[in-house]
Amino acid sequence: MKKIKLEILGLSPSQSQAGSFALVLGEEMGNRRLPIIIGVFEAQAIAVQIENIVPNRPMTHDLFKSFADGMNYTLKEIIISDLKEGIFYAKIVCTDRLREVEIDARPSDAIAIGLRFGISIYTYEAILSEAGIISSSISEDEDEDEDAVRETVKTQTTAKDQLRDLPFDDLQRMLDDALSKEDYERAAKIRDEMGRRN
Repeated sequence: MKKIKLEILGLSPSQSQAGSFALVLGEEMGNRRLPIIIGVFEAQAIAVQIENIVPNRPMTHDLFKSFADGMNYTLKEIIISDLKEGIFYAKIVCTDRLREVEIDARPSDAIAIGLRFGISIYTYEAILSEAGIISSSISEDEDEDEDAVRETVKTQTTAKDQLRDLPFDDLQRMLDDALSKEDYERAAKIRDEMGRRN
């Protein structure tokens, strides 16, 4: 089957399922998007890696990477491999240079791990045809999602304005506190403000 390369386009609170996030993957050389609903912890694991935040203690996906590195396994790719009754399935393809193994995984975990290894994400044409959304056609649900994203951006802008007024030492204390509480989203905002000043 023909594989199609995907890239991460966004991560935002899901409008359809409270307490969940929508991870939006996009076709690399096309205009189709593949939205996957994931949990809060999985969203956090993905966001931490995208934002290049180093937690005080390793997260589960970091532990997987350390284990694979220690056992001389190399990850080759992530494949969103199946869609059954609205549930996505994924495979982590890895090798020890002697044999290749496919490990069954939830897409959110596979992507969080794949990001840590810097490997590509793929799916098959059949899955993208069935569950993909063409980005040029915006439905009412997508309008609501865009409104939610705009509201999130507006809230983040207000928080950024508040951070701009604080001394650097206060930001450092807040960053340490956010990391100790494993509030990586807040830590990323604080880190961005500190980086802007350097």
